[in-house]
Amino acid sequence: MAKHRLRFTKAALEKLPAPGEGRVYHYDETTPGLALCITANGVRTFYVVRRIKGRPKRIRIGRFPEVTIEQARKKAAKHSGAIADGIDPTADHRGLTCEELFAYWLDHAKAHKKTWREDERQINKFLAGWKPQRAAAITRADVQKLHASIGRKSGPYQANRTLALVRAIWNKAATDYGFTGQNPAAGIHKYREESRDRFLQADELPRFFEALTSEPDPTMRDFFTLSLLIGARRGNIQAMRWDELNLAESWWRIPESKSGQSVFVHLPPAAVALLRERAEVANGSPWVFPARSRTGHLVEPKTAWARLLDRAGIDDLRIHDLRRTLGSWQAINGSSLTIIGKSLGHKSLGSTSVYARLTLAPVVESVNKAADAILAASKVKGGDDGKEA
Repeated sequence: MAKHRLRFTKAALEKLPAPGEGRVYHYDETTPGLALCITANGVRTFYVVRRIKGRPKRIRIGRFPEVTIEQARKKAAKHSGAIADGIDPTADHRGLTCEELFAYWLDHAKAHKKTWREDERQINKFLAGWKPQRAAAITRADVQKLHASIGRKSGPYQANRTLALVRAIWNKAATDYGFTGQNPAAGIHKYREESRDRFLQADELPRFFEALTSEPDPTMRDFFTLSLLIGARRGNIQAMRWDELNLAESWWRIPESKSGQSVFVHLPPAAVALLRERAEVANGSPWVFPARSRTGHLVEPKTAWARLLDRAGIDDLRIHDLRRTLGSWQAINGSSLTIIGKSLGHKSLGSTSVYARLTLAPVVESVNKAADAILAASKVKGGDDGKEA
């Protein structure tokens, strides 16, 4: 029997007649597999009609018009995508294990997230104990216990990131896997996170540079120096390539930053001089900081960082704080938040707001100068109770 095909619109679906008996299916011309079933008593229901493992199956979406055409199309596309990935949305997934769910999530993350390695690290470090268990067996209490444990051992920031990952994984199971169990991370409150404002203070800078000078590994010495001078993200500097640099024009083009866009970073003269010295001994490597690693470039500088801080006698300083140090000293010297955000590659002003309190001194100075000028222009002297001179 030939299929009834038409472009689904609200007016068109409302005009379709009910059959004299039984039911009839009409198929959308724009969304593969999306059908509207009309019964003899006029009930209209959306379905996805697809072959799953060689057998035709109908997956109910919902009744029209309670379910709109746009909603039905989105749901049909999700089901079709899951079927293309080998998932049967009609199957009973109560036996789905966490290990299977994690594997599916990582396949998705590798295709859609730049930070998928961080997801993989968190799964292997914090969620590995769940792998043999059924996904439906993980309870809200389990997630609360995990969240509290990570908070005590690794801090609130890490605990919140893992909580968000668990929530996203179970949401993905519901939308793509047909998982009908409750999301165990739903309703769990995150820890409050304080915005970190640590940066190298004026009295610490001499000790820091003295420790840098005595660093035995020239690669690590140059890496930390450059991180301080240009304020770029650690991961980007680790993967810096020579073909991204224009030393003659003093800029570096990061092909894809955290925001997903390319970013141009200005290179101050000291940074250009450092890079020129490294270029002379590059030995044909495409990386500015080559290393014997899987990636071919520097990956983990924590050991060198620890000994640097020990020599400098500095506590509670992270590598990322070097990036914040540049922004903080820009603020102290009167740069606007817009300029600071632009130089650090921030996508939104909110990311730069941590430096707002550091611009207070220049603001105070500016306001005082303006007030003095106003008073001078009006011939009113401060401290004379508003009387004219």
